[in-house]
Amino acid sequence: MKSLPMKRYCNSILAALLAVCSGLALAKVTVVPVEELQPTREHRQAALIILKVIDKYHYKEQVLDDEMSSRILDKYLESLDANKSFFTAKDVADFEVYRRRLDDGLRFADLSPAFDIFKVYRQRVDERVAYGLRMIEYPFDFSVEEEYRFDRSEAKWAANEKALDELWRKRVKNDVLALRLAGKAPAEIAKTLRTRYESLGRRVRQLGPNDVFQTFINCYTVSLEPHTAYMSPRAAENFDISMRLSLEGIGAVLRSEDEYTTVQSTVPGGPAASSGQVHAGDRIVGVGQGETGEIEDVIGWRLQDVVDKIRGPKGTTVRLQVLPEESGPDEPPALVVLKRNKIKLEDQAAKKRIVEGLDGMGPLRIGVIELPAFYRDFRGSSRGDQDFRSTTRDVRTLLGELSSEGVDGVVIDLRNNGGGSLVEATELTGLFIPVGPVVQVQSSDGELEIERDTDPGVAYEGPLAVLVDRNSASASEIFAGAIQDYQRGIIIGEPTFGKGTVQTLVDLGRFVPGGGDNLGRLRLTMAQFFRVNGGSTQFKGVVPDIQFPTVVDNEDQGERSLDNALPWASISPVQFSRGKLGALDTYYQRHLERLSLDPGFVYLVDEAKLVSSLRKEDTLSLMESKRKAQREERKQMRLDIKNRYRQAIGSELLTDADVEAEDEDETKAEEEKERIEMIELNEAVRVLSDYVGGQRRAAMVQ
Repeated sequence: MKSLPMKRYCNSILAALLAVCSGLALAKVTVVPVEELQPTREHRQAALIILKVIDKYHYKEQVLDDEMSSRILDKYLESLDANKSFFTAKDVADFEVYRRRLDDGLRFADLSPAFDIFKVYRQRVDERVAYGLRMIEYPFDFSVEEEYRFDRSEAKWAANEKALDELWRKRVKNDVLALRLAGKAPAEIAKTLRTRYESLGRRVRQLGPNDVFQTFINCYTVSLEPHTAYMSPRAAENFDISMRLSLEGIGAVLRSEDEYTTVQSTVPGGPAASSGQVHAGDRIVGVGQGETGEIEDVIGWRLQDVVDKIRGPKGTTVRLQVLPEESGPDEPPALVVLKRNKIKLEDQAAKKRIVEGLDGMGPLRIGVIELPAFYRDFRGSSRGDQDFRSTTRDVRTLLGELSSEGVDGVVIDLRNNGGGSLVEATELTGLFIPVGPVVQVQSSDGELEIERDTDPGVAYEGPLAVLVDRNSASASEIFAGAIQDYQRGIIIGEPTFGKGTVQTLVDLGRFVPGGGDNLGRLRLTMAQFFRVNGGSTQFKGVVPDIQFPTVVDNEDQGERSLDNALPWASISPVQFSRGKLGALDTYYQRHLERLSLDPGFVYLVDEAKLVSSLRKEDTLSLMESKRKAQREERKQMRLDIKNRYRQAIGSELLTDADVEAEDEDETKAEEEKERIEMIELNEAVRVLSDYVGGQRRAAMVQ
């Protein structure tokens, strides 16, 4: 086999991002006859090539054996029926015949088990949809005390069809009750649920052989680790078109979670982020086209189908019904109106501000550089343009401006920075150190490549802090890790995402004589990042020197929450010259003392605890009076948290109506978002101010 080029992607969710942001429209799909659900020659060919590529080039050595076969089967059943709402225990018992045979089947390109299981799944979906449709008109009694388990991911499979009937009776009753509580009339409820269930069945019947193969083969790839994935020819074509287009859409990365389409992150400068009304963790439950188009209920839809509804041409309007992360599943969603737009480089470019006058700062002035992404105009760079746009160039300019304005220190704000160019992460580090290694990259064959800063010039030598959070990933972690290892600055915030692997795109057709356009592509993990101290950024991320108390349930965030994520590892450190940052104990203690009195951090921690408690709930009461009381209790808890904060800072207290109006007002929502973001930034500024003051006092004493 030919050697593979290492085309690096610091951001593993690039494909998902482009799918959401692009203006690509897909062709309509028709129902696939069940007799056509058979593996093709191309599927078998692709499977064999994928196995060979993974065996030769994947970073993680993994034997395809009976144990792997068992994991693949579990993943496949989970991918088809994640909430255990269609298969019975008997179905799953029948599938046990494949538990230790899928590995042999893959080696010999026998894909029939995957298609046989899918046919049973399709039949079960048809049966459940038919049952759900019959139950819509059922006269439910909402005065009876019973519960519906909406998250069945950890539940046992239903024992038999009778048990599934009972599960679906409660499901339909819950759906009816949720719409009743949202103020829907009986006729409207029936129409909404009929459309929801019918579309569920229709979408499953539209899945063809390529969809089945892609789903199954990805159950193999994610059994290795979460960032290796197969793209079918259609998915690969979408990716290519997306890469050629400007980023146009709402600017959000989505994922499927418990039958909801959940916002994983928003793109800085995109319509979603700029609105202040869409945030990570929010759930999209409805999508409408234009100013007046009917809003379609998208609960239970496949992620790709929801993406197809959301994306569209620049300048067009899309309306989203959004259930905020801190809301229960039965609460009325907020309506968010967004205009699809091109996400311009200027919107993601570095920006500066100066913070001064905070309590305890004295006369100090701290410059802040907000960096949403590690961007680089590769085309302009390759053409030799003298003024091509890049992160490092922009930050160098901003550092010069801040220095001329007489700042006493600089904070680099990397919150929600999901990564980008490795070149920029390396060169940006070079603005703060003379010369030296920045990151080590180890490939699957053990070959080590060291990315270095070779420019002896330093753009800024003053006091430095780097602010990170749980969404700072990849290139952000490389930069923050290097600054920490060199003891060049103070790392402040939350433990970062923990993505420390390198992916490349492999065209499977290249391994076929004469090439082949219908085999798809493989996104392959083939290397891992290591810091100059030898530790990886993988899994653990970068742990701040001054850690904020806003992280609750850290295991459920970032790379740590992904199945089969590569573990933290270490290699030998490289030689580099550490700075003299000094002990931070005194500044950490001052930070802790401030937090106990800071109403902003009390608010953030209370919000985090509320969201965490909601995530742990997996049942809902089906008694209407109790459900209403629980909903009002949650609403009051959120209002109390907001008002405790507002009272502490001397602002006017809010009512329920005020909160609803604020959520629907784009200007107020953006102002609220900015106010919340400043809580953490202000504390980072105070920490750096403490450090500057301490260094100056020490210099005077000396």
